[in-house]
Amino acid sequence: MFNGRSSKFREIIRKFTNKYTLVGLLFLVWISFFDKNSFVEKAQLRNKISTLSKEKTYYQQKIEEDNRKMKELLSNRDNLEKFAREQYLMKKKDEDIFIIVE
Repeated sequence: MFNGRSSKFREIIRKFTNKYTLVGLLFLVWISFFDKNSFVEKAQLRNKISTLSKEKTYYQQKIEEDNRKMKELLSNRDNLEKFAREQYLMKKKDEDIFIIVE
């Protein structure tokens, strides 16, 4: 029984010590981990693309929101005055401002 296992083990070792198999394995290891286009590099790039896509969506939403606010402010003088009072605490000379935080 021990000889049977030993001969199978030797056969496997012989197959992996073949120069073509060694070169092939070395090539696969090199391409997988050390090359410029390795699997590790591709995974990092996929992660970065995902992050940038999320940021792009966020900033597009912010741009749309800001454009809507800008149109609202420029469409009516009362809206502009309200914005200036709320955001920049501007007031007329004879007014006092009280800020109520909810």
